[in-house]
Amino acid sequence: MPLPIPPDSPPAVPVMEVPYPVTTNQAAGPVGGIHTEVRTTYFSDKIMVTITQNGRLAQWVCLSKHAACQPGLFKWQIQVPMERSNIPSTDLPLLSSTHDDDLLPMPHLNPKTLLGSSTLERETIGQLCATQIASSIATRDPQENRTVLLGLGLSKIEASRTMFYDTIELVMKTL
Repeated sequence: MPLPIPPDSPPAVPVMEVPYPVTTNQAAGPVGGIHTEVRTTYFSDKIMVTITQNGRLAQWVCLSKHAACQPGLFKWQIQVPMERSNIPSTDLPLLSSTHDDDLLPMPHLNPKTLLGSSTLERETIGQLCATQIASSIATRDPQENRTVLLGLGLSKIEASRTMFYDTIELVMKTL
């Protein structure tokens, strides 16, 4: 006999047929002078991105269009304005569009920290990375509706533009 579904449960996500084994892409490079590995795995219901340094995974962040990660279930949202004029010219090849708001995370994406984030700075960086990754995925494929799960394991958390761009650039190689 099937288990009853609670009335407040999130809506069911349609199951997509994907070949087995699942698609996995990986890239590696320095971030903040530390060897960093990024792996993206495409499951039928989730896209999992892990960013590790020294084999470490310390924080998990979820982004979804479904109720499990909707606003109101966590403390705050992140919106970080970034102007194209403030980006060093060396970072411009990463950015292919000419619209000023393309660097901003999409406003409907709201991250939820699942595990980790011992400090507010660590939580902020994790949620900002997750939002930027999910925005990139949604920009490439507007029909994409899988939950994005980010596992983050940076050895040191530094809120610098260079470290952020290096991290996102590595991730973009795996998407």
